[in-house]
Amino acid sequence: MRALNRAKLLWSYLRRSPVTGGLPVEYIVETTAKCNLYCPMCPRETHPQPKEDMADAIFDRLVQDAQSTGEHMMLIGLGEPLLDPKIFDRIEYCDKHGVSTLLSTNGVLLEGKNADKLLESKLEHVTFSFDGSKPESFEFYRKGAKFNRVRDNFIAFAKRKHETGAKIQIVVQMVRLEKNWDEVDEFLEFWSKIPGVDQVRVKNDETNLLQPEGGHAPEDWKHPCHYLWRGPVYVKHNGDVYPCCQSYMLDGAPVGRIGGEQSMQQIYDSPEMQRMRKLHAAGRGGEIDICAKCFTTIPHPLLVTGSLLLHGKWVRKALPAVERFVNLSKGGWIRKLLTPPSKQTPPKPAAPELVQITLPGDDTNH
Repeated sequence: MRALNRAKLLWSYLRRSPVTGGLPVEYIVETTAKCNLYCPMCPRETHPQPKEDMADAIFDRLVQDAQSTGEHMMLIGLGEPLLDPKIFDRIEYCDKHGVSTLLSTNGVLLEGKNADKLLESKLEHVTFSFDGSKPESFEFYRKGAKFNRVRDNFIAFAKRKHETGAKIQIVVQMVRLEKNWDEVDEFLEFWSKIPGVDQVRVKNDETNLLQPEGGHAPEDWKHPCHYLWRGPVYVKHNGDVYPCCQSYMLDGAPVGRIGGEQSMQQIYDSPEMQRMRKLHAAGRGGEIDICAKCFTTIPHPLLVTGSLLLHGKWVRKALPAVERFVNLSKGGWIRKLLTPPSKQTPPKPAAPELVQITLPGDDTNH
């Protein structure tokens, strides 16, 4: 059923059809809107969030709608997943319905029983967010967290994973920002040596909070954005469904709500989703306000096709190599495989665009 769903999405994308007849391959699901840190680059600082968790009825309905087509759910959003008291139950519920799960954590609560339960769970992938190699930069961007405590939590979890042979994939990730810009080499060197870490990643800031003037220019819209055909859709804790992972943070409106009278199929091919797809298919994506302000890189149709021919878990494993291959190329057609936002102005233009390391011995069965 999942292969058939991807075929429907691919056929719709290649034909530039506004109707997919399918469902998203992946979902970003905000199971909690609560957070324990203040991060100046986080959209929750401009979009205040209630101290609420996703209701069981919303989550269960979403998983049930996605169980035959969804390939993974990222249990993240504008909250810290480990503040969700039901996060481990949700991971188990997804597993029972054949949907793999991923999450990202700031690491403050990744200790004691939380660490034990996460290692023992069916979670497939966890990203450790660690924005800096020095206490000064880290604690500037992760206000409320202590550098040594979080680093020790991450190291202990990775080492225990290594010792127990747990299959969970660990990625340590730094978002490159002005105050940690010169710490990339130190970050890569340190985390690459930690047993149990599978990938180390340094990525660009994909929010517009610190660069509100950035985004895509009209000439960037030669190819339609894959998010509108493949996903992920973004599901807020209250059940509101947004067309992509950036739309809520860019003040877009929801295209439907889980838990009401609409099914996920009706939401995904709703009139608003069709309107957006039509504009993207016509090369007019920039006429959509949220798309014009978006910082997400637009992949070439060749890459989108590949991402729909393969199961999502293989796409996720292949993506780091594809990004690195493209970003290390000196030009030509290879560089055209990924279209970054042309209006983006990085703090220091001389730095590399993206660094991602897959460590030797990475278990491809994760």
